[in-house]
Amino acid sequence: MILADVFKSSEFARLDYTTNDRDCPVVVQFAAHDPVDLAHAAQLVAPYADGIDLNCGCPQKWAYKECIGAYLSERPEMVQEMVRSVKGAVDIPCSIKIRKHPTDMRQTIELVRRAEKLGIDWITVHGRTRHQKSTEPVDYEAIKLAKESVSIPVLANGGIFTLADANEMYNRTGVAGVMSARGLLQNPALFAGYAETPLDCVEKYINLALAYGTPTFIFHHHLMYMMESMMSGVERKTFNCLSSVPAILDHLSCYYGINCTL
Repeated sequence: MILADVFKSSEFARLDYTTNDRDCPVVVQFAAHDPVDLAHAAQLVAPYADGIDLNCGCPQKWAYKECIGAYLSERPEMVQEMVRSVKGAVDIPCSIKIRKHPTDMRQTIELVRRAEKLGIDWITVHGRTRHQKSTEPVDYEAIKLAKESVSIPVLANGGIFTLADANEMYNRTGVAGVMSARGLLQNPALFAGYAETPLDCVEKYINLALAYGTPTFIFHHHLMYMMESMMSGVERKTFNCLSSVPAILDHLSCYYGINCTL
């Protein structure tokens, strides 16, 4: 998620966004509350992306206070204005990612129908409200109802940590596709059917991340997610405290036989 107002105003902020010809398709997700900011940011990134997504689902308190993320899922008229601005500014696909309304599912239906009328290309629906914890069950019926209310593709999100979870979501809601966030951070091979991240996947990530100059904090953070299920509590504490790339690589080589081939 990229803050549209910062992206459009700061050349320094735009340096964080990089891609290449092999990285396709790329959908850039923006958070915004101002249609002009969003349209400007979309125009800047459009030559280097295959789609624009508006985040209407982030449940974090800071985002809600800034009138972005899940704040928008409760305000269809604001989403309508921003979708209109993006569709008028760029000629690549545009989507929105929303959450179930906290109290009134009719509001969610109104939101997806308005978006469809404006020419949105697909919608992703998270089956929890912004108030619910990630450990609470996903509302399959809410996702199914949203899907049946429009004719454009609807994707489902929430509680996807295994391929079995993805298949259950697909079968119970009839959606066009399934999206995972934390599940893929923990196991990038999730959709290939692996129960946990295979070591050759970890090794591939290490080599790609270092080749592209990934900052140490982000490099380490992703490995903490990927290795979590393989490590004991004591080892996780040790690994999570490592502060340099050489220390991280030494640990993975010593205990897992994972090596950097650069």
